[in-house]
Amino acid sequence: MAEKKVIKRSATILLVDDEDIIIDVAQELLKAIGYKVLTAESGNAAVELYKADRNEIDMVILDMIMPDMDGGETYDRLKEINPDIKVLLSSGYSINGQASEIMLRGCNGFIQKPFNMKDLSQTIKTILSSS
Repeated sequence: MAEKKVIKRSATILLVDDEDIIIDVAQELLKAIGYKVLTAESGNAAVELYKADRNEIDMVILDMIMPDMDGGETYDRLKEINPDIKVLLSSGYSINGQASEIMLRGCNGFIQKPFNMKDLSQTIKTILSSS
């Protein structure tokens, strides 16, 4: 099996998670890979930020389980703004259940928490490279 390498690129990623520790760690990982990172701590905040900066944001990493507006509803609202949005779904739970339903609606990928830098960089590269 080929060794996975950290892929460095430049792009802007909107990171959406309601847990400060996840935002802090993931933001550091993403910056280390070379991405510019915007953060939102709720689905509502993510939708508002995306509306304002959609032309600057190349991809969204979206937590599944959040109070207020969950990942599924947030995903649907983001898709209404931009049908071609690239979204990586993130969850501490497996892809079975609600995550698989969102994937069927066109989400670009899934990564299970806790994720490491190599898996994150490879997954982002794959999503950003797809048209």
